[in-house]
Amino acid sequence: MALWAWAATLMAACALLPLVDPAFWILEAAILLAILSGVGAGARRLALPRPLIIAAQVLVGLMLLTLDFARQQALAGLVPGPEAFRHFGELLRQGGDDIARYAIPAPLGSDGIRLMLVGGVLVIGLLVDTLAVTFRSAAPAGLPLLALYSVAAGLSDGGADWLWFLVAAAGYLMLLLAEGRERLSQWGRVFGGAPPLAGGDRGAVAPVRTGRRIGALALGVALVVPLALPALDGGLLDGAGTGVGSGTGGGGTISAVNPLVSLRDSLNVDEDREVLSVRSDSTDPSGLYLRIVSLDDFDGSTWKPSKRNITAVPGGTFPAPAGLGPDIMRVETETTISAADWYAQDWLPMPYPPSGVRIGGNWRYEPVGMTLVGDHGQNTRGLTYEVRSLDVRPTAKQLDAAPRPPEALRREYTELPDSLPPVVAQTARDVTEGATTAYERAVALQEYFAITGGFEYDTQVQVGSGSQAIATFLRDKQGFCVHFSFAMAAMARSLDIPARVAVGFAPGSPQADGSVSVGLRDAHAWPELYFEGVGWTRFEPTPTRGSVPSYTVENTPGDAVPDPALPSRAATPEPSAAPSTSESCSPQQRKLDACPSESAAAVPVTEGGGPRWYAVLGWSLGGLAVLVLPLLPMLWRMRIRAVRLGAHGRSEADAVPHVLAVWEELTDTAWDFGIPPQGSQTPRRAADRIVRLGRLDAAAAAGVHRVADAVEQVLYAPRPRPAAGLTEDVRRVNAGLRATVSRRTALRARFAPRSAVRVVWAAAARWAALKRRVSAARPTLRKASEQQG
Repeated sequence: MALWAWAATLMAACALLPLVDPAFWILEAAILLAILSGVGAGARRLALPRPLIIAAQVLVGLMLLTLDFARQQALAGLVPGPEAFRHFGELLRQGGDDIARYAIPAPLGSDGIRLMLVGGVLVIGLLVDTLAVTFRSAAPAGLPLLALYSVAAGLSDGGADWLWFLVAAAGYLMLLLAEGRERLSQWGRVFGGAPPLAGGDRGAVAPVRTGRRIGALALGVALVVPLALPALDGGLLDGAGTGVGSGTGGGGTISAVNPLVSLRDSLNVDEDREVLSVRSDSTDPSGLYLRIVSLDDFDGSTWKPSKRNITAVPGGTFPAPAGLGPDIMRVETETTISAADWYAQDWLPMPYPPSGVRIGGNWRYEPVGMTLVGDHGQNTRGLTYEVRSLDVRPTAKQLDAAPRPPEALRREYTELPDSLPPVVAQTARDVTEGATTAYERAVALQEYFAITGGFEYDTQVQVGSGSQAIATFLRDKQGFCVHFSFAMAAMARSLDIPARVAVGFAPGSPQADGSVSVGLRDAHAWPELYFEGVGWTRFEPTPTRGSVPSYTVENTPGDAVPDPALPSRAATPEPSAAPSTSESCSPQQRKLDACPSESAAAVPVTEGGGPRWYAVLGWSLGGLAVLVLPLLPMLWRMRIRAVRLGAHGRSEADAVPHVLAVWEELTDTAWDFGIPPQGSQTPRRAADRIVRLGRLDAAAAAGVHRVADAVEQVLYAPRPRPAAGLTEDVRRVNAGLRATVSRRTALRARFAPRSAVRVVWAAAARWAALKRRVSAARPTLRKASEQQG
């Protein structure tokens, strides 16, 4: 059992392998866990009390971690002291920072990450070994295994979750089968009509094979049945890259899954790793934004893409973008984009609006947003593709003269929830006071955020979440691109201007070979506003990020090519985590985009850029504790019942404790159903009382009296008569009592049994005995001390 508990823990830990590279840490965890399991096996062989077995394993596990991670801070390199525990705390903090800094898979160079992995596996392995081996109950051991798998699955990208689930489930199934085989082997020979196999005893082979078949069938059903059930679109588990389409050909839908969540791991880093390498024939590289997806559904707290129909990718030229008139100047450009082999994005980064794409793989086209999304696990990892796009160059005059948009489009893209605080619309009206056209109001909003409003670009700010997030941002005036774009789009809608938010990358840094390197720090979000005759038009309210569109800058010739602006770039090889300050960037510098750029630490608008690993682990363990703690009385009662009813022996000497254990189980069962025991009564009188108060039928009453007679035989008869079937009698009494009580009493007997108070009594008795032994030993110790003195 110890071996199978060790194997099941490691098989569940395999779900952590995709999170870190390289994966050699699991060999280290396997060796340390084997030592820990060996200590437990040795302690059980010595028949130590269970608390001492657990204490020995905890002590050895702590010494192993000390030897591996805090040798220099420990006493004799092995015994942890205060300095060693402080070092453990520093390593855990370092590991938390590294988890937040690196994208998946994170490098294993950090001792902090290694301590989290190895230490976490040891903790889970200790719990599994304690439940499955020390307490002989393998079924509850699935809870820590599930917690380990759930944490790993929650942090991974989901590409091979089914494989790790299969491995973890196989480990748990083997643990259950091993427990069943061990219990069946204790029953002795399996008797049946068929003769035994030649040359040997069948033992428990047939039941074990049946158990394996049942377990394998159950696991297969658990894996196959969900595939046959209808999917729930738009749910929390509906990722954009796993089966976004339905059917074949051009049909299907894409669910309303927020792409900000899938970008979170890649954006919440300080290391400016290259995401995309871009080559384009565009004459204005500063305007080469790479758009991933548009967010057009606003629920009051965040923006997300609407559920849209998707089709096959058009083979030739894409349809013209919505609203673009023939009199608007445009230039078609060709761009070749190469994605890093570690960048797995479900949505395809492209310049907007695209007019054609050449790419391999399984991709689908969403015509409203003009975006491509991977189908059935397709992503951008290591891909190189070509995009033809239109460089649309409207003039300020054309935008100012734009007519009213179509009513259906205006109604869809100006919708605002009732939960939006009134201060948002009021601020929009105050900022645009005096503006007479939609274009003038849009430019006023952009200048308010980027120049005149006193806003600071700060990647470390905590603006808040929920319906008050935008109001908090307008009050504190600190945030990064997500906050600026979300706020401007919401305020534009309040002014009856159709608006949505685009997510992607700002222009990257030009390289010596003519390419443009787009890094993690170029991740960006910006608002797009609709003007009839021009279509969806980019604005840039975020100070120090991207480039200001030429059609929004004063005194710019109407037909001129946009003025080149500085792209997003890394100023130093070492990123700075310090927030921006208003003193370091004047309004004029902001307008000219001459302020130093800072890293977008996180994309989501929620506080702190998403939960850290320890928050996920803490909530998982807390949820596990909430589930397990209320079940402890029931689990203890099940364990005691199994020990008492299974404690029969083959010798006459073993029959006495078995009969007494069965009687104690019967009286505790009656107690659980509301019939408390009375120690002053004889077994026969106690049996009559249980039958009377429990209103038992004839069969159950006969079983009670048979157990009572057996107890009197072992207590008073010189040679007790053997009694068979007592275990079945107790089970029959249990069923009889359950049939005569109310549902509430039956539920309490199962989940909150009254006899569980014996645990408290036993602990109190042991504590009293310990105090008596200590008191008795004091005179001897005092005398020995005086003699030595």
